[in-house]
Amino acid sequence: MSSMRRAKGPSPISIETNAMRIPCPYCGDRDFAEFVYRGDATVKRPDQSLSESAELATDYVYLRDNPAGPLEELWYHAQGCRNWLVVCRDTRTHTIASALLARDYSS
Repeated sequence: MSSMRRAKGPSPISIETNAMRIPCPYCGDRDFAEFVYRGDATVKRPDQSLSESAELATDYVYLRDNPAGPLEELWYHAQGCRNWLVVCRDTRTHTIASALLARDYSS
């Protein structure tokens, strides 16, 4: 019998202790893994009755800003209350300033 041991490598599962927490108005502070990220909450769908609607629609779908700093984002609480939230998050630090129901949000 060989006395060789297999070297231990890093665990394939990484558990982050400082995971981002989102304050759901119904469920309280929850791990971000319970949510689905949708994107920027301030982008408005273009009016399709305008003559340049095809160009505006293309810009709406494909062109997004990537700001560093506070951003209002849409998040869906898929593994909780199933509500859409508007979360104000700093994209540099992931610090969340506020979260409210999307139906109560007015830009």
